[in-house]
Amino acid sequence: MCQNFLAQSFYTLRPHAFTLLQMNTIYSNQAAKGWLPWPILSPFLALLLVVIGSMPFDIWLEFMHFTDSKGEPTSTLGLCLLLLLPFAGMGGAVFLWLLIVERRTLATIGFSGDRAIHRFAAGLMLGILMMGGVVGLIAAFGGYHLVSLAPAFSDIRSLGWIFALLVCFALQASVEEFIFRGWLLSTVARRSNVIVGIIATSIPFTLLHFSRGQPILSIVFTFAFSVFACALAIKSKSIIGAMGWHTGWNWFGGTAFDVPITGFDTKVPALVAELQPKGPIFLTGGAEGPEGSIFALVLMLVGILVAFSKMLTHKRKVAED
Repeated sequence: MCQNFLAQSFYTLRPHAFTLLQMNTIYSNQAAKGWLPWPILSPFLALLLVVIGSMPFDIWLEFMHFTDSKGEPTSTLGLCLLLLLPFAGMGGAVFLWLLIVERRTLATIGFSGDRAIHRFAAGLMLGILMMGGVVGLIAAFGGYHLVSLAPAFSDIRSLGWIFALLVCFALQASVEEFIFRGWLLSTVARRSNVIVGIIATSIPFTLLHFSRGQPILSIVFTFAFSVFACALAIKSKSIIGAMGWHTGWNWFGGTAFDVPITGFDTKVPALVAELQPKGPIFLTGGAEGPEGSIFALVLMLVGILVAFSKMLTHKRKVAED
């Protein structure tokens, strides 16, 4: 049944893929009153704005010993501050560029739409379910040893930190969506097309999450993660759902099972179950956590296929009507 579904999605997507080459406005079609950077320049500009916005906070966090020399948080408080301060700086730098140079509204980068809370909550639940699905598949194939169930509930302070991390991951994930699937994707698409926009968005996103010695499977996953987030945003013509999904994925992955998320240890007891990885790295993800597992990559690829096939099928029906 799964193979038939994927085959149907692929053949639905293939004959209409050229539609993406013709799309250059994803969200609001309001014209920019300022200058839009060229497509080849935009990814480099994104990296520059991210560095400018985050560097002062990164330096301060290390100076105050909230992070170590490698940028790793030294405590749960350090992780919270790492998710809040540098990302707020990044978002502020891109917002000022959007406001002063491009002179565009937030609607043109997908930060609009009705029922915003509902969209975010729906995305949040999707992210939680997808991360839970990856961990469940790893466990089903023998990649985890169960240590204990819901140890976080034995300490009220741990639950407080877990809630605080939800807020912090919400800001971190929302800023990344604002920068990449919002500003960068829409900027490149307006000067070229959606396909170029997706590629130009996903390459710098992958570079920013790269670390020395990172397994190739994890690198490919990060690129696929970005493409899937692009698909969510393009399909809904808004980045709000993608913000929620990204939040749910990161938060649940980092707090529910006491496993790393994007290589970070949240240093809180597991909300659902404490799991100890066992077996090959391609199965468990090793130090990268579930995101480094082959199951996470497969899930992203399936999600990309389904999201784009549904979007293009809808566009075809609208055109025929």
